[in-house]
Amino acid sequence: MANTPQAKKRARQNERRFEINKARRSRVRTYLRKVEEAIESGDQEAAKSALRAAQPELMRGVSRGIFHKNTVARKMSRLSSRVKSLG
Repeated sequence: MANTPQAKKRARQNERRFEINKARRSRVRTYLRKVEEAIESGDQEAAKSALRAAQPELMRGVSRGIFHKNTVARKMSRLSSRVKSLG
């Protein structure tokens, strides 16, 4: 348990940041799930539009420090190639 005032404050801040980051991660996962569902249904137009909507959310996650940029680049590359192969 935190003893010093500084450590107590850091613990409070960490809890707050954890909740915010958890919500952001969940939001990004929802966008990714929509892309996956569109790919599964075989509808290329729906998959393209879902991918276009997911892209800025993923990059926002990178800029906020939730995801590593190479992880997001890999996910985008793999998703876009799967969407492209639908056509």
